Amino acid sequence: MTSTLRASLRSRLTLAMRQRDREAAAVLRSAIAAIENAEAVPSPDAEGARGPSATSSARVAGAAVGVGATEAQRRFLDAAAERAIVVAEVALLHEAQQAYAAAGDAPRAQSAAGGVTLLHAVLCESAQSSP
Repeated sequence: MTSTLRASLRSRLTLAMRQRDREAAAVLRSAIAAIENAEAVPSPDAEGARGPSATSSARVAGAAVGVGATEAQRRFLDAAAERAIVVAEVALLHEAQQAYAAAGDAPRAQSAAGGVTLLHAVLCESAQSSP
């Protein structure tokens, strides 16, 4: 099940790609990736332990044996968590805008400002369409 925010981001991404708007597509891809990365679970190796399948392949070092042996359920993010992630992306873009402006890089500052505006519009759109 996809949230209204994620659906709005994806529909805007499709539109940006059709219009060949690279800057908008990059901002939208970044926001979608941030949500999807937040859903990822840490790998067992990151915690210093082996996964549920302790068997390994004799031919490939460290490889898991069996179909689905390396699959893991993703975390479920509610609408508030997804919204918080996109708000954090807006904050990062706003910070980048200020840094570019301070450095005198007007084109990049304008690009970051456009990303802030776009994500604000998506947030407002999804807030109005959610029950």
